[in-house]
Amino acid sequence: MSWRPQYRSSKFRNVYGKVASREHCFDGIPITKNVHDNHFCAVNTRFLAIVTESAGGGSFLVIPLERTGRIEPNYPKVCGHQGNVLDIKWNPFIENVIASCSEDASVRIWEIPEGGLKKNMTEAVLELYGHSRRVGLVEWHPTTNNILFSAGYDYKVLIWNLDIGEPVKMIDCHTDVILCMSFNTDGSLLATTCKDKKLRVVEPRSGRVLQEASCKNHRVNRVVFLGSTKRLLTTGVSRWNTRQIALWDQEDLSMPLIEEEIDGLSGLLFPFYDADTHMLYLAGKGDGNIRYYEIGSEKPYVSYLMEFRSPAPQKGLGVMPKYGLDVSACEVFRFYKLVTLKGLIEPISMIVPRRSETYQEDIYPMTPGTEPALTPDEWLSGVNRDPILMSLKEGSKKTSKLVFKTPAREKKSVVVNGIDLLENVPPRTENELLRMFFRQQDEIRRLKDELSQKDIRIRQLQLELKNLRKSPKNN
Repeated sequence: MSWRPQYRSSKFRNVYGKVASREHCFDGIPITKNVHDNHFCAVNTRFLAIVTESAGGGSFLVIPLERTGRIEPNYPKVCGHQGNVLDIKWNPFIENVIASCSEDASVRIWEIPEGGLKKNMTEAVLELYGHSRRVGLVEWHPTTNNILFSAGYDYKVLIWNLDIGEPVKMIDCHTDVILCMSFNTDGSLLATTCKDKKLRVVEPRSGRVLQEASCKNHRVNRVVFLGSTKRLLTTGVSRWNTRQIALWDQEDLSMPLIEEEIDGLSGLLFPFYDADTHMLYLAGKGDGNIRYYEIGSEKPYVSYLMEFRSPAPQKGLGVMPKYGLDVSACEVFRFYKLVTLKGLIEPISMIVPRRSETYQEDIYPMTPGTEPALTPDEWLSGVNRDPILMSLKEGSKKTSKLVFKTPAREKKSVVVNGIDLLENVPPRTENELLRMFFRQQDEIRRLKDELSQKDIRIRQLQLELKNLRKSPKNN
């Protein structure tokens, strides 16, 4: 039997990436040099937020999308955190509200004024304290307004109800640092990857682990739900230290459906999934390229399409929501690429080449919009509801009229599931102990230097005094 290549017809086979011209980029930005494995970037239809390098605390920039070009060095910042900012996410239903988390063990909610910042913002509308160590991840619930998830280095995931400004649930099933969180379409399930090399599917309201995979051959780093297909995709490292992806059935994590090696590079692979086009984008940290695939319901499940190439390495990538895309140009995805070496943010549009200038309904189905499907009380009581869909056709887009109301609350102990989170501090990790040890060594070295300088000064004074005593008195 002769070998024959398999050809697939796909409307997305010729999708190509188009980099915005220099005047439509954001230049002169001191992008953070933090090595934490996050994107350090968040974008919506009004603002672009980027974590910046700063001294004496953490800060990030919030720039209106129309303000492209070079950004002045003294441009106003959001700078209320006492430690480095590790993650930022825009509220999907209120476009001027953003959540940030930091090494100072806090999560903060900021309300950006209309038109952007005119001066440095230091006061958050809400400060959330419940983690006993630094907080590495924040995620908004996909269908419920004012429900926020945060994952800290205390191995806990806290669920915050921002209507009351308090944590209402705690997920305490992890034994190490949580690396990634992802929701399914209606937000009834949460998938997490952890440094303990396990992939978990959790029911968030009860904290019950529904499925768990111990990934020995495939060390997982990132996970993403593939829309409503009841499948998960993870990126990680094989036993031979090559980058690979794995596809899982969310109801049976005993074995992956497929495992596919990507390359032998060392940078973390970030997965992005577009449920409308069933396209998967893979972007490596430190790489210049973005690979894209089409996800199918039958084997081989994952089909390679093409690759966008660029010589500039990316530190992270922000993604524009679907309702912010340019449908007249057949744009199906848009990245905002952080180029640290140049202090540059490059918009990259993924475009389906079409000759017709009319609205292309086959590549723009109804998509989740800006209206929440549930209130926090409804979701916490056990109700699940699919997101409210909207059309991307010109004239059909609706803007959300929700506003953020700051809850009135008193400072008190944070008790969830009968446990005071601020009193029960878990044992420190090996890395934290090492950092403490080196910090103490530096402090000891500094004190020794100070004592040595003082000792030298004392000897100099003693010598001067001795010389004065030996010299004849002046008449």
